[in-house]
Amino acid sequence: MELLYTYETLKLEFPMSDIDKADFVILGIPFDGTTSYKPGTRFGPTLIRQATLNLESYILDYDVDIADVKIADVGDLAIVAGNPLETIKRGIETVEEIKKINPSAIPVVLGGEHSMTFAPVKALTPKSYVVFDAHLDLRESYEDNPWNHACVARRISELGIKVAEFGIRSGTKEEVEYAKNAGIPWVHARDYTVEKLKKIVKELPEPVYVSIDIDVFDLSMVPSTGTPEAGGLRFWEVIEALEWLVENKKIVGFDIMEVAGTELGDITALTAAKLLFYLIGMLSK
Repeated sequence: MELLYTYETLKLEFPMSDIDKADFVILGIPFDGTTSYKPGTRFGPTLIRQATLNLESYILDYDVDIADVKIADVGDLAIVAGNPLETIKRGIETVEEIKKINPSAIPVVLGGEHSMTFAPVKALTPKSYVVFDAHLDLRESYEDNPWNHACVARRISELGIKVAEFGIRSGTKEEVEYAKNAGIPWVHARDYTVEKLKKIVKELPEPVYVSIDIDVFDLSMVPSTGTPEAGGLRFWEVIEALEWLVENKKIVGFDIMEVAGTELGDITALTAAKLLFYLIGMLSK
């Protein structure tokens, strides 16, 4: 496992499985190198893991106890500070190694800024990328860096992967034009409904990679995030959409990104931890 560029960090409170026996493999990518407003996403994976200590492992909605699910946690990626591309390369190799060890496991990435989502997507080669996000992230380059967090959906689109975006409420005119020309559907947060998501996603090819930028949620739920935007979605709106996705599409991996903060018990991390448990729960029932 020499290609697992990771180091051990805080883990979930219940017993962990070995990678080769796991149904889910958690990898943190604590990168914060292109954050353009609020720093702190380097602490995201640790804050999410710590926040899980506040949660009951039993998911009422699904009759699933997360403590009974086979989960491995390989710790956090050893990043290359200030260098998103080199960190992404390490992330790609690490996710590829995880899949080599256990082809049936679902990788779960905890971030970390959204630029890092390119790594698991590139490694897992899904046909479609469904993202919940406040921002389009379709810039060609931002701050003279094509690997900035504001460019990740564009880089993924350029791989030939079908992209669909939900909860959007921020973007440039150029990004809107790119989405139109590239055939990328997106739904504004104020127009979002689960039915609109279903109509778009049911046409997407499988398998699907799902990414949740935590800033998709209403700002009162997620104050600690890199680029906060007012006017986001409610928790249960996103959960309902994810439940439909899991029931109707093959999910090859998922991530929860852009959790920032400096204190344990952070509201944003608590929201992300609950989301993590629900995603694992719905994929396990």
